Amino acid sequence: MQQSRTNPGGESVDDPGPVTPRELAELLGAETPLYLLDVREPAEDAVARIEGSHLIPLRTLPTAIADIPRDREVVVYCHHGSRSARAVDFLRAHGVSARNLTGGIDRWSVEVDPSVRRY
Repeated sequence: MQQSRTNPGGESVDDPGPVTPRELAELLGAETPLYLLDVREPAEDAVARIEGSHLIPLRTLPTAIADIPRDREVVVYCHHGSRSARAVDFLRAHGVSARNLTGGIDRWSVEVDPSVRRY
């Protein structure tokens, strides 16, 4: 559901809202590339990951902001969605079009890819 929000400059911008695991699966299969950002810790990435994702732990995001593309949509995930929601807020405040994966990698494993280990 698209909502309106205000950017740091006070301008109204469209907020596409979160993305469900099934929507993400469709987006990953589309021709338009997106940037899938994993903000979990390396130990979590070693247990389970979504193929094609880029690992930048939340704690390092402020120093890695330059590595995040601004020319395509960014979908952010963590284990259940809390850390990624904070990351989305941070990224949007810095001009990055970002969406949160609802339920994180855990819900992805349940709804889309059961081969991704739950932990």
